[in-house]
Amino acid sequence: MTSLRASAIALLWACSGFGQEAPHPANPAFQAMVRDAKTRIREIDAAQLKTWLDSPDKLLLIDVREDSEWQAGHAAAATHLSRGILDARIESAAPEKAARIVLYCHSGARSALAADTLRKMGYRNVFSLAGGFQSYQSAGLPVQK
Repeated sequence: MTSLRASAIALLWACSGFGQEAPHPANPAFQAMVRDAKTRIREIDAAQLKTWLDSPDKLLLIDVREDSEWQAGHAAAATHLSRGILDARIESAAPEKAARIVLYCHSGARSALAADTLRKMGYRNVFSLAGGFQSYQSAGLPVQK
């Protein structure tokens, strides 16, 4: 009986998506923070990102997801700076405050919060990818593992 119970718990844990960014309907405070951040930041869609990636203009694409998410697959042109270290390392990655930076996460929530943080740090040309890596993949943009 204990083994069956442990198996059921393991199955529920695996199916819950724990550790992955998914909509957070059970966390209204998080959703409120994201909505608030989105009032101050700019978002772009995957089509706009593709246009920018195809242009000769300089662009820094930053994946703010966790290491395990990055390792599972990421945008081919991306640099990995998880949200937890972004604040401390952004000035090395983008010393110019006018640099065009696009941030993405799984769905667009963490990247919106990160874009708001960079805005507060003085970065003037920061965007969050609406829909995150999900929209990036749906648009057929190149993924690297």
